[in-house]
Formats: sequence, structure tokens, C-alpha cells
Amino acid sequence: MDRQVDRHVDTVERAAERPDDPQPYAELGMKDDEYERVRAILGRRPTSSELAIYSVMWSEHCSYKSSKVHLRQFATKAPKSDALLVGMGENAGVVDIGDGWAVTFKIESHNHPSYVEPHQGAATGVGGIVRDIMSMGARPIAVMDSLRFGPADAPDTRRVLPGVVEGIGSYGNCLGLPNIGGEVAFDPCYIGNPLVNALCVGLLRKDRIKLATAPGPGNKVILFGAGTGPDGIGGASVLASATFEEESHAKRPAVQVGDPFMEKLLIECCLELFDADLVVGIQDLGAAGISCATTELAAKGTGGMHVNLDLVPLRDPSLRPEEILMSESQERMMAVVTPQDVPAFLAVCAKWDVPATVIGEVTDTGRLVMTWHGATIVDIPPGTAADEGPVYQRPYHEPAGQAALNADIPRNLPRPSDLRTTLLDVLASPNIASKEWVTSQYDRYVRGNTVLAMPADAGVLRIGEALSGADPQAGATSRGIALATDGNGRYARLDPYAGAQLALAEAYRNVAVTGARPLAVTNCLNFGSPEDPEVMWQFAEATRGLADACRALGVPVTGGNVSFYNQTGTVAIHPTPVVGVLGVLDDVSRRVRPGFTAAGLRVVLLGETFEEFGGSEWAWVAHGHLGGLPPRARLEAERALAEVLATGAERGWIAGSHDLSGGGLAVALAEACLAHGVGCRVATPGDDAFIDLFSESSARALVALRAEHFDAFATLCLTNDVPLQSLGETGGASLIVDGVLEIPVDELRAAHEGTLPAIFGD
Repeated sequence: MDRQVDRHVDTVERAAERPDDPQPYAELGMKDDEYERVRAILGRRPTSSELAIYSVMWSEHCSYKSSKVHLRQFATKAPKSDALLVGMGENAGVVDIGDGWAVTFKIESHNHPSYVEPHQGAATGVGGIVRDIMSMGARPIAVMDSLRFGPADAPDTRRVLPGVVEGIGSYGNCLGLPNIGGEVAFDPCYIGNPLVNALCVGLLRKDRIKLATAPGPGNKVILFGAGTGPDGIGGASVLASATFEEESHAKRPAVQVGDPFMEKLLIECCLELFDADLVVGIQDLGAAGISCATTELAAKGTGGMHVNLDLVPLRDPSLRPEEILMSESQERMMAVVTPQDVPAFLAVCAKWDVPATVIGEVTDTGRLVMTWHGATIVDIPPGTAADEGPVYQRPYHEPAGQAALNADIPRNLPRPSDLRTTLLDVLASPNIASKEWVTSQYDRYVRGNTVLAMPADAGVLRIGEALSGADPQAGATSRGIALATDGNGRYARLDPYAGAQLALAEAYRNVAVTGARPLAVTNCLNFGSPEDPEVMWQFAEATRGLADACRALGVPVTGGNVSFYNQTGTVAIHPTPVVGVLGVLDDVSRRVRPGFTAAGLRVVLLGETFEEFGGSEWAWVAHGHLGGLPPRARLEAERALAEVLATGAERGWIAGSHDLSGGGLAVALAEACLAHGVGCRVATPGDDAFIDLFSESSARALVALRAEHFDAFATLCLTNDVPLQSLGETGGASLIVDGVLEIPVDELRAAHEGTLPAIFGD
């Protein structure tokens, strides 16, 4: 269908001739001073297409305008790392894992779309993060997700959670990517504002990294993948209806619609293009669509690009240029290709049934120019949109009720008299209960490279077999990688500085108990409105705490995402920094299995226990209480613990392990018994059984050792200053804590596994 020339198209010429035409910049989220700055940059009012570009590129989501001043700490405080190949600023970070191989990984949010349309919102969150990994030149090899909802039994949770889980599972399963872990948590603060954070990890040769850049005047700009439609446009429909007097556009759908089968073709197509070295630069089309891809590619290249929007393949021929620019249709990529390689590039795309169209050319003009039916509708310096957006130093101060919240210490709560019942209650609570109802809907073992997956503390992948998919000529390697994500909104509400550190510490520890050595970090920072000084204080404290903790643990931040405006009305969610940690095993066959793997093993507690119940599962489950301070983040102890766990695994001394976190030692013992159906008989390590069993002190882990390895392992702990206490031995069909409780493993299992099926259905 031919596109008709519209006499109302807002051209650069028209913008110069009609400087006072009203424009709906406020409806697109721009402040008065931001709009005036655009006019100053251009020396005239922007065309409606230019306004579309600046409004979306200067949005909080794309420009990080409220968070940038705080995120810089991740670079200025970054620990030295020989493994870091690509850091913040690209589509995803890349780290060297040895043997000539690299891993790229990143976590991002898709919170608001997942509330509006749970299935598609969550599915396209997976698709978007997978394309970020593809754009680095890697084969995606696994996904994870970190999910938070309102109370498990709330009607809105019963609407949102099944759709989110179905969307994640269907999209990932169709791509053939194992979902190897993550989190599912519940809290009243997330009702009406769930958090859906998706992580993807990919594998590539370290000398074949691809970047988002457009060098070389004369090189061609190719758009390939799905057609451009009206999905995900959102604000562009406001702009269109307000700009064009004679037409009224129906509101376009704001949630994207995914096609995992096209994405699968796109993955294989991209990998063949990379193998043939046909790509000079590449960018995925996610948030802001063509606006983002063209401005970022041009700004990082030779500074210029000419694009003919008439050539963009459309699913809806009625789309106006502003809507084409802002569409967030899924499964699209943009590549920069030398003229001589264009035929070969297009041939590869045709082989995979991936539509591809040359829509423009790289220039050296320093301008991004776009035409529509022969008329110029965009003429801007691309860097001003991509890199030079506003940067705000938002005011912030401690929340008014923070001191009172911290003064409401859990020591004043009544202690339980029956620790057996207390353990069963905590074990059955939605945050601690088995998430098998969720994870059984994901394929955890597709591709055959999964070594550990949920409910293990971390997901573990063997790299050797995965290499055949990344490079058929690859040499063998025994290496593996481990990944974990963690966060705790209640801890962060009590103390955002410590809460962020505890999120990192738990993910770091979860990777370490598999025997892997933690290497690098990605994060997704979920907060309320940055325009609220109390929220901004939480954000400033959390980023400061996370940057300090990364330096202390020696793991750099490679990239991530900030998600603001997570609130219902004026009520914000708890500050929820979610942290992903990547670790490496030199020999994946030495990975440590979770829990008690056999009878006759020595049960050992590593680390120290203190009276720390602020934000704990016991305080919430037993009393609905949130107050006091969270456990102290003991970062030096975490680093020493990780060294002991990695060394013990490498020497084959550790038969099983499990970290201590939510629910403390009691839950860790129960979960260790449930892992393989093996009971244990132990004594509490101190004089107060309640503190010993339910405190949530950090830097602790359970390990199970064969008797012949105990002395050598104890010496290793002593050398690294890691406290060790022998608690007892595995065996039998019950969890027995001498003088305190005895619970059959079957009863533990019934409590642990019955909660979510009872709420959401079998």
C-alpha cells in the first residue's frame, strides 16, 4: 500500500517558518526548561518528529537524568578487575572467563507493562534483555528473573502473577533458553506495582565483541527483524493527535506484543552474521525504538546518519513518522554494514526468513537527518539526544518516619514458645515456601548445559558443551559459570545503604556456595518517584552502599537498569535494589550440590550468629512487624567465606552446601534436608536456640563434609579467619535439633510445598 503524502507533516522548513506553533511537550513528559533547551540546541522549535526523539531520549528511562549523578560511583569506586572487558555504557557488560571466552550478562526491569498486561509485559521483558545480549555479539545461553508481587492471597496478585509467569515461561521456552533461577517474593508494598526484573547471560569469544557504533561514512544502516507497528508507542499518539488538527488518532497500545519465534530466528541470524564478520556496529531496538537506535549509533560513530523513514517496513501503514520513531515493536535490530557486505548480509537474513531493509547511510556531517516523502523532518546533532540530556541533582532527605521506624526494634516482640511450630509457619510463608509452582512452568534444562537450577542457591551452566552453539570450532573447556539474583525490600526500607549491601552479599554468597568465585555484578534498582526527596534519599543511600560493597568485595558493576516511579498514587514501593552476581568455576565438575546429599556427613556452620531480627522473616510472619535495623553487612567476612567455599570445592572437600539468609539457620537446615530427602541431627551452636535458629546474620553458610575432610577444611577456615562450628550429622528421616524440635522430612515438605498451589491452583 502506498503511503500518502500528508500536507500536515511537520518538516524542518515548516518548523522554521512557524516558530510559535504549540507543541504537546508537557504531555510527552518534558519540562518547560527541557523544551526550551531543545529549541536552543536547534535554533528553532523542533519538528514533531524531533520532539518525539528528544522526549523519549530525555525521558527518565532512557537518559537516567535523575540517577546519573549517583550511578557514577559504580565507575569511580570500581575495584580493579582484569576480567572486565566492557563496562557500563554499552548494551551489556562483558567479562573474561578464561580460555579465550567471555560472558555478557545484564538485568533490566519491565515492571509497569507487566502490571498492565502481565503476559505480554513479562514476555517482552525477556525478549528485550535477550536482544541486549545478542547485540554484544553473544549467543544467549540462559535467563533468570527476579519477581515481586503484593500479598500472595491478594486478588490482584492472583491476576498478575500467573500471567507474568506464563509470559516468562512461554517466551523463554520458545527461544530454547533455560531459566536457571531467580526469586519470587511477596509484600504489600508491591500491590498495584509488581516488579518484573529479567536477566540474560550470553557467551562469546572475547575477541569478537560487538558494540553499538556507526563508524565509516558510506556504510549502510539496515533495519532487520519484525515489522514496525503501533504497539508500545504510548506517548506518540498524544503527540500525533495534538499536532495534526484534522485527524484524531485512537490511543495506541502502550504494551508491546512479543513474537518469540521471530526472536529465535533473529538470534540464529545474528550469530551467522557475526560469524561471517558482516557487522560493523549493531543495536537492538527496545525502549525508544528507532529513535534510540539511530541517535545512539550515530553519536558513537562518526557522528552522522541519514535515514529515509519511508523505507521502514510497517505492519500498520497508517503510522505517522512520529509514531514510527517511538514505536517499541519487538524483535527488531539495527546494523551498520559496509556497502560491499550488504548483499551477503541480506542473503543471511533471507536464509533465516528475517526481513531486512536498508533504510539509511552513515555520514560525516555530525547530523542525524531523516526524511519522509522527500521532506526533511529531522535534522539534529545526535549526541544531544543520546548523550547530552538533562542531568538533575534531585534534592533528598531522610524520610520523616525513618527514625521512628528504626527505633521500633524487634527485641520488644514476644518470643515464640514453640520453635517447632514457628519453623513450620515460616517454612510455609509465601516468601520462604517452595517456588516449584512457578519454576515448573519454565524449562530449566533445555540445551542440556544446566548443571544447577532452582531451587539451588544459584544457577550453574557448563560452558564446554555450550560452546558448540557459540562457535562450532571452539576448543574444549572445563569451565562453568554461576549466577544468582537477590534483593530484600524490607531490609532496604529499614536502611537502604545496608539493604543494598545485603542484596549484593546474598547474591555473592549464593554464587560462592556452588564453589564458584564471584567475578562481576549487574543490578536493577527499583524505586518510587525521584521527584520525592524521601525516595531520592533512599536511592542515594542504596547506590552509595552498593558501590562501597562492590569495592569491598572486589566485584565491578558491569551495567544494569534504574526503574523509577514504582508507586501507587503517592505511596512508593520499598526501595528494592536487585543485584545479580556472576561467578566462574574453573572446573564445573567440582561444583557443589545443594543441601544434604547423603547420610553420614558432618554438618558444619560457617560464620557467626548475632541477635539480628530487623526485617526478618520471623518478625514478619509471626507479628507482621517491620522495624529496627537490618542485619549488619559483614563484607570482609563474606569475602573470606567465599574463598573458603571456593577452595573447599576445588579440593573436593565439600559434599553439599546451602547459604543462610531468610529464616536463618532453621530454614537453611530444613531446605538442606528437603534437597535430597536426607534428615539430620544437630545441636544449636549457642545458648539461645531462638537466636541460633531464626536470626538472619549475614556471611554464613551450611556445609556438609565427609569425615575424612573435616580436619583439612577446619584448617582452611582457621587460615582464612572463618568461624566454624560442627553441629551434627546427616541421616535419618527427620530434622532433629537436640532438645528443641523434631520434624519428619515429609512434614517439612508438606509445609514447604503446599502454599503456592493452595493459592494459585495445582
